[in-house]
Order: sequence, then C-alpha cells, then structure tokens
Amino acid sequence: MSAAVGVRITEMVAEHADGVLTIYRLGIDEGNATFETTAPTWEEFDAAKLPRHRHVAVDDTGGVLGWVAVVPVSDRCAYAGVVEHSVFVHPAARGQGIGSALLRKLITSTEAAGIWTVQSGVFPENTASLALHERVGFRVVGTRERIGRRQGVWRDVVFIERRSAAM
Repeated sequence: MSAAVGVRITEMVAEHADGVLTIYRLGIDEGNATFETTAPTWEEFDAAKLPRHRHVAVDDTGGVLGWVAVVPVSDRCAYAGVVEHSVFVHPAARGQGIGSALLRKLITSTEAAGIWTVQSGVFPENTASLALHERVGFRVVGTRERIGRRQGVWRDVVFIERRSAAM
C-alpha cells in the first residue's frame, strides 16, 4: 500500500517540530502507543533521535501527517547496527498507507547506513501497529510480560524486529 496522493515522505527538520510533537502527544493520550506520559520538548526529541533516520509524511500544504525516528539501542560497538524505532500517524490520517510509507523509507535509510536490525516494542492492544509492522517485514520475537508500568498499570510489550536481508 502506498501513501495517499499528495503525501510525500521527507527528512524531519526543526520546521516539523510542532506537527511531530502534536502527533506524539495524541498517541500518548490514546494510551496504547508508548510508556511515555508526556511529550518531550523539541530540543530533547531532536537530541535523542538519530538524524539520518528521521522522516515525516507531509501533505501538500506541508502539514505533518506522521513521523518515524530511531534511537540506538546501545553505545556498545557490537550493537552499532541495531536501532529502536517509533512510528506515529495522526489519527485523522490513519488507513491511508502513511505508516507503511514511513517504515519503508526508514528501512531504506537504515539499510543504506549498514543498520541490520530495526526493533521496537508494541503494546499487544495496539493491533493496528502490529499488523502494519507485519506488512512491511517485521516479525514478532516474543512478548515481554509486565515489562513496565504506564500510569500505575503493568503492561506487556510485544517485541518486534526487522532484520535486513542485505547484511
């Protein structure tokens, strides 16, 4: 599935900050996207994410419809090719192929940089995210039971990964 007509995937830059953080807050508020309970500042977000692997989906007016970004999983050299990703799509823009387009762009950028594993944890209740990831080649590695608490409630996380066939 390709992204909707008029949607393009581009590098995330500071001008996208408001849109990116708004979408992040909406995902946080829904309760099944992340353990986070508040969105970071742009400065915190920008400092944490790897610059070459941050992309946004924008409409023909430049409005942000979704984003994808990665963080390294470790500073140990053995894990240099392993990243953890997040992908968020504005609720009004879901079902248009935007998540798939963002993940495909991420896969292209990470493979070009020699990254061999893209991983993440998804709440099992987030069935749309699990289906999206499966469509673009992620596999379920297992379930980490009661791995963390969100607003006082222990949550399971389905651990997913995509290994590059190019490495």
